[in-house]
Amino acid sequence: MPTPSKTKANLGAAWMTDNDIRAALAKINHNRVQHDNMVRKAHLDLTRRRQQLESSLDGIDKRDRDSMVRKALVGYRAELARQSKDARLALTRELSALADRIKSAEAHYRSPMQMLMRDTLGDERRSRIQSQIEQSGPVELASLAELAAATKDKELAAALCGRVGNMKRDDRPFSAGELADVMFGELHRELSQALVEAERRVLEALQADAEFETGKGSAHRALQIAMLKKREAEIGAYGDPAPDDEQTEEDAEDEAPAASPTGEERIASGLRARRAPAPEPTE
Repeated sequence: MPTPSKTKANLGAAWMTDNDIRAALAKINHNRVQHDNMVRKAHLDLTRRRQQLESSLDGIDKRDRDSMVRKALVGYRAELARQSKDARLALTRELSALADRIKSAEAHYRSPMQMLMRDTLGDERRSRIQSQIEQSGPVELASLAELAAATKDKELAAALCGRVGNMKRDDRPFSAGELADVMFGELHRELSQALVEAERRVLEALQADAEFETGKGSAHRALQIAMLKKREAEIGAYGDPAPDDEQTEEDAEDEAPAASPTGEERIASGLRARRAPAPEPTE
């Protein structure tokens, strides 16, 4: 009996283009702002009511005054929650639906390699190149990989990735993954971060909703939000957030880390390493 493949196609995954994902994320952010404004206004109303109550009960003993104010605010919070419930629910439902759709589309954006091969699928030029390099050796393949990386030639890159995929790992003159990253790495990181951000925005709205209705949020949800923020920072597609304190240009230059190599530089470095002669054995 044949061993079943570990790779299972997700046939229920929604299809969204990169622009579809950007538009959905923009809508999520818009809804999140609307929801946040609604909850913020309710908190301001609660603060004003607290101040009014404390002022009107100024002559009463502090313990009794605090108890009366607390009970009155519980009722007022419930009243505000009832008044805004339908609007808040509509926003959070749409937020969840948009985030779920983006999450479903994640299957189409697993890696730069997947995106490269899909983008050039059925391309006649890619097919012609594949037939032309079928018998090419490592030196020619390495040179073509450098050309593809420098010119951002997706069809050439896809053909080369397919070609080296059929070679033994030790014989491959360049990394197919690095070449695919040159072509689609930046877009892949952007969309990967959009997926995480969409999930975080929904959790933040639900947390704000719970804090408004009950006066406290979920510790588990707060942990989820913190972990998602950490993942976004690790992906880093949008760059580092602005620092809290102002920096002079000289300070920024002094503290700036060394620039990381680009995809083209990594490929060139890898090719140089593969071409370097092996060290002669010592006696």
